[in-house]
Amino acid sequence: MKQNASHIPPPPIFSDDYEKRLPEDPIYQETAPNARVWRAYVEEAATFDDMMIAEYRDGLDVMLVFAGLFSAVVTSFLVQVSQSLQADFIEMSAVLLHDLVSIQLAIAQGIPIDNSTTPSLNPSSAFSPDGIQVWINGLWVTSLIASLIVALATVLVKQWLHHYVSLPSGTPGVRSHVRQFRFMGLQRWRVHVIIGLLPITMHVSLTLFLCGLVLFFVPL
Repeated sequence: MKQNASHIPPPPIFSDDYEKRLPEDPIYQETAPNARVWRAYVEEAATFDDMMIAEYRDGLDVMLVFAGLFSAVVTSFLVQVSQSLQADFIEMSAVLLHDLVSIQLAIAQGIPIDNSTTPSLNPSSAFSPDGIQVWINGLWVTSLIASLIVALATVLVKQWLHHYVSLPSGTPGVRSHVRQFRFMGLQRWRVHVIIGLLPITMHVSLTLFLCGLVLFFVPL
C-alpha cells in the first residue's frame, strides 16, 4: 500500500500566478508568438471578457424582449388613435342621413324646407383634428420611435459583442493582438455608454406612452 501511494501523481496546481501555471520561456524567446506572456494574456482576457459579456448579455436580452413587446402594444394603440387625425366619413354619413330624414319629415308635415337646419358636416369642408388628439398621436409616435431605436441598438450591440468574443485561431500572440485591438475599439466607440443609455431611452419611451394614455382617458 505504501509503494502504490508513493506513485500517485500530485494534484494539479490551480494558481493565479502565471509563473506557476505556465512553463518558463527559453532565453531570448520571451516575446515569441507562443511566449508565456501571450498565453497568460489570453487566459486573463478570456476570464475578464466572459464576465463582462455575461453581464451585458443578461441586460440586453431583457431589454430586447421588453422593447419588442412594448412596441407592439404602442402600435396597437396608435393604429386606433391615428384615425382621429382624419375626417370620420362614417360619422359624416350618419349625420347627413339624419338630416335627410329630417327634411323628409319636414316635407311630410308641410314645413318649408328653407326653414330646415343646414347640415353641420360637409364632405367638402376642411377637417381640423382636435388638439388633444394631435398631442396623443405625437406622444405615442415618439414613444414608438424611441422603443424601436432601443430594439435596433440592442440587436446591433449583441452582434458587436458576438464578434468581439469570436477570436480567430492562431498563436497566442496573434490572438492577444486581435483581442486588444477589438477591446480598444469597444472603448473608442463607448459601447458601455450605449448599453447604459438603452434603459434610459426605454424609460423615456414608457413615460411618453403613459402621458399619452392619460390624455387619451381625460375626455372619457
